[in-house]
Amino acid sequence: MRRKVNQAINLSDYKDIWVIGEQREGKIHPVTTELIGEAKKLVEGTANQVMVVIAGHNIEAEVEKLLYYGVDKVYYINSPLLETFSTDGYSKAIAELILEKKPEIVLVGATSIGRDIGPRLAAKIGTGLVADCTKLEIDPSDGKLLQTRPAFGGNLMATIICPINRPQMATVRPGVMKKAVHEANAVGVVEKISPTLKDEDIVAKVVEMIPSGKKRINLTDAKIIVSGGRGIKGPEGFDLIKALADKLGGEVGSSRACVDCGWIDHMHQVGQTGTTVRPVVYIACGISGAIQHLAGMSDSDYIIAINTDPEAPIFKVCDYGIVGDLKEVIPAMMEEVDKLKAFEL
Repeated sequence: MRRKVNQAINLSDYKDIWVIGEQREGKIHPVTTELIGEAKKLVEGTANQVMVVIAGHNIEAEVEKLLYYGVDKVYYINSPLLETFSTDGYSKAIAELILEKKPEIVLVGATSIGRDIGPRLAAKIGTGLVADCTKLEIDPSDGKLLQTRPAFGGNLMATIICPINRPQMATVRPGVMKKAVHEANAVGVVEKISPTLKDEDIVAKVVEMIPSGKKRINLTDAKIIVSGGRGIKGPEGFDLIKALADKLGGEVGSSRACVDCGWIDHMHQVGQTGTTVRPVVYIACGISGAIQHLAGMSDSDYIIAINTDPEAPIFKVCDYGIVGDLKEVIPAMMEEVDKLKAFEL
């Protein structure tokens, strides 16, 4: 089942906002609740409802949890063939449901899974897709979705519309949107869907899953992040960064420059081409403040900058700035943390 890109459609047939939910190993990915929160904002003042579509098998308990985030309905596509993620299986099952139910807007997380199936869904449905959106709004004049994303290396922000095709589709980076509030009571319903999926529909199959052995970095949910930039002057500079992060119970972040130099793994990268974060405290050490990096952390509650250059752009956006050598500043900060902990004891 596939709709041709140039096939004429009646826009009035489409309604509601769908969130493509994501689960990994039977657990709901945080990006799902972020997209629900954004979808609930978009439906305000409209007749649309918020629906979640999630594919998997034997995850009924996790699916029920989604109802406590104020969604109107959850479509649970249940099949043994969908227990483990597969590009073929997920895209076919979800695309068929979209073509049948006709949602007006579909939101997808820009995760590894979302970036995999998002374009495939758009191709099967015959619509467009705006990737890596940082802002979504409804145009009050005509109800179209205004999809804003960085362009030209982050130097411009482009707002894109999908005027003649439906649904309007966008991928949104994890950490960009605020999560939906967990409510005391569930108000929506779960509708189970049995997909028309056969084993031969899935060409690429998961034979075995081998853990990487590396410590898993969770920058998206971290409350405190200590990041290093080119100013740390080498990979050994991350020893100090990690020491401070450990002292504060936080995670280690990095600018793209450090990753490109091979000083630290890409999983630590914060910014437009890395992870978008919004911690309570973001400590930028030796980071000048390029626009691409600021795009990934400017929504932090408190930004603390440490840099030897008093004219560094980071000082224009930070809440607290320290001009000094991080090799002197960070040890002093750790001493103060120890004093505070001793005082609490």
